[in-house]
Amino acid sequence: MNQNIIILISVAVIIFFALFMGILSRYRKCPSDKILVIYGKVGSDKGGQARSAKCIHGGAAFIIPVFQSFQYLDLTPISITVDLKSALSKQNIRVDVPSRFMVGISTEPGVMQNAAERLLGLKLNEVQDLSKDIILGQLRLVIATMEIEEINTDRDKFLLAVSNNVEIELKKIGLRLINVNVTDINDESGYIEALGKEAAAKAINDAKKSVAEKDRDGEIGQAHAHRDQRIQVAAADALAIQGENDAKIEIARSDANRREREAEALKLAVAAEAVQAAKAKEEAYAAQKIAETARAELERATQQADIIVRAQIQKSQLEIDAEAQAEVIRRHAKGEADAIFAKLDAQARGAKEILIKQADGIRELVSAADGNADSAVKLLIADKLEELTRIQVEAIKNIKIDKVTVWDSGSSANDGKTATSDFISGLMKSVPPLGEVFKQAGMDLPKFLGEESETAKTPEIKEI
Repeated sequence: MNQNIIILISVAVIIFFALFMGILSRYRKCPSDKILVIYGKVGSDKGGQARSAKCIHGGAAFIIPVFQSFQYLDLTPISITVDLKSALSKQNIRVDVPSRFMVGISTEPGVMQNAAERLLGLKLNEVQDLSKDIILGQLRLVIATMEIEEINTDRDKFLLAVSNNVEIELKKIGLRLINVNVTDINDESGYIEALGKEAAAKAINDAKKSVAEKDRDGEIGQAHAHRDQRIQVAAADALAIQGENDAKIEIARSDANRREREAEALKLAVAAEAVQAAKAKEEAYAAQKIAETARAELERATQQADIIVRAQIQKSQLEIDAEAQAEVIRRHAKGEADAIFAKLDAQARGAKEILIKQADGIRELVSAADGNADSAVKLLIADKLEELTRIQVEAIKNIKIDKVTVWDSGSSANDGKTATSDFISGLMKSVPPLGEVFKQAGMDLPKFLGEESETAKTPEIKEI
């Protein structure tokens, strides 16, 4: 009996202990870096509307089994890099605003509720993407209401406007803005860079102006210091000279009194001193004369040396110039001689080449005539026949006959020719025949050009 009671008590204790541990396991403590979100049947708000979740930051809460469950929201700050490109400013200038935002889940009561409703169960990258979209929209909105000068120079105003706009929108999803850091601001047109250059130039000019003013003040101060120094030195010199003059006056008075008292006693001594002084002056004049003579000789020697040396230098310079001019003339003449030699040499080579080519042509011509020189000459004459005939005709072409009167009765002579025809034929016969030209050259007219008749032969011309 007692044993059964002990068993029942033990079982009851075990059950009680299990229930107690189960109840303790549903009691959750919230860490300081998290928010405990209890959802399920969590009651209603002050207006009597049922709440979707209960948020606890710090402390602890009992989770009713079956009716309630829980999750944690991490309060660790989230860093979001926002690289905004081509945002349109108030001046219609597109700017790039790369920035970094630090956000985190808010611990305000109403905002914690928004986080529990909109962020519970989302991963970190999903929260970052959601926040980035909101930040980009608000950044563009803020930039559109500000000018570039305000964005670039008044960063506090720009960051304040961004913080206010972004934080209002982030609170709607349960986040709060911790920090905003704008790394740099650029624009496509280079307007900001131009503003920077203008500011730098202004700062440099201001610095130069300040340095110039300081230099001016320094120079003025130095001049004033020199003036004061000169005034004080002059005053000290004047006082010193005045003191020296007073001392000299006192000395002179003392000497006068001393000499007056000793005048009678020193008469002989004064006479002796005068004699010695005269001798000393004589000796001094003689020594000075010797010195002046030596100085004159030295001056004369110095001038002669200067003149001779200068003349020698000029002579050397003239000789060098003459030699240089002669060398230029020699080189110029040598260059002209070389040019004339080159020209004559080229002409000789050209003439030689012409003669060689002519000899080669004649050789080819003789070869074409089967080695018969007579035939080769005939070929040359045949080639030049037209020109020879033209030369023969040109002999009487330019004869100026102003007027020819022919008395012709119209009757014919025994040979059937009239006086006019005889005149014309005689005129033509006055031109040396082609055969005669060949004979004068020591050659015979080729037979294919025709033979002279016995009557047409030119009589020999005998010397008288």
